[in-house]
Amino acid sequence: MNETNYKENVLEKLYSEPKNLWKRILIFIIVLGIAVWGTSSMDFNGVTKDGLAIGLSIFKGILNPDKSILFNLTTGGVPYLTLQTIAIAILGTLIGAIIAIPVSFLSSTNIVPKPVAYVFRAFTLLVRTIPSLVWALVWIRVTGPGPFCGVVTQGICSIGMVSKMYITAIENLDTGVLEALDASGCNTFEKIRCGVLPQLSASFISTAIYRLDINLKDATTLGIVGAGGIGSPLVQAIGGARWKRVGSFLLALIVLVILIEWVSTRIRRRLAHGKQ
Repeated sequence: MNETNYKENVLEKLYSEPKNLWKRILIFIIVLGIAVWGTSSMDFNGVTKDGLAIGLSIFKGILNPDKSILFNLTTGGVPYLTLQTIAIAILGTLIGAIIAIPVSFLSSTNIVPKPVAYVFRAFTLLVRTIPSLVWALVWIRVTGPGPFCGVVTQGICSIGMVSKMYITAIENLDTGVLEALDASGCNTFEKIRCGVLPQLSASFISTAIYRLDINLKDATTLGIVGAGGIGSPLVQAIGGARWKRVGSFLLALIVLVILIEWVSTRIRRRLAHGKQ
């Protein structure tokens, strides 16, 4: 193909592309209208002097934390409360990830009949609909305040999101592998072990790690309502205007989130692309 024909083919392809300019303009107008409508009920009166002073005090507290609790190894110190937050997130993620496995298989239309799958999908949708703080308030009435309430809450909340990701992975299974194993005379257990688990294990582990990253941040929020972790003493310190203590807790959370983000990113990258 000479250069002239090549240019003609490129121009022909260019001119044959559908003209979506008016459609894009319409979409932009709709999105802009929704944004304007959404901000119509907002009433912003500016930042108060007290708000600026509090923000500055928190920033100073992070730069000059209260060392008496930052390195205190008792149950009221930052290390213990941080480890408690990590433990709540890990246990909650494990519980949710394990329960989500049978739920996701029962929600996959390529595994079970559609009516059964839709029933379990409705269950996972219900779990995702209720915010984690509401679940925490419910379970506090059952278990009482404390870390166990945080574990149960995060386990329940994890089922919804993790199941949704698991279902996507299950429905994208390569059925050709299963058909080949079936033709080879493999039984159900062998097909699951050799055909299903190798395809799903990396996706399942990556999803669980991603949910752990979310749960570590949520564990602090759940502590506000009494579900254990570092959130409750953080709120008490803010309420008492003890900014150095606030700085100590926030500094620990910043370091924790950065560390977990770095570790989880490396693990997910290795699962996706192999050793690096």
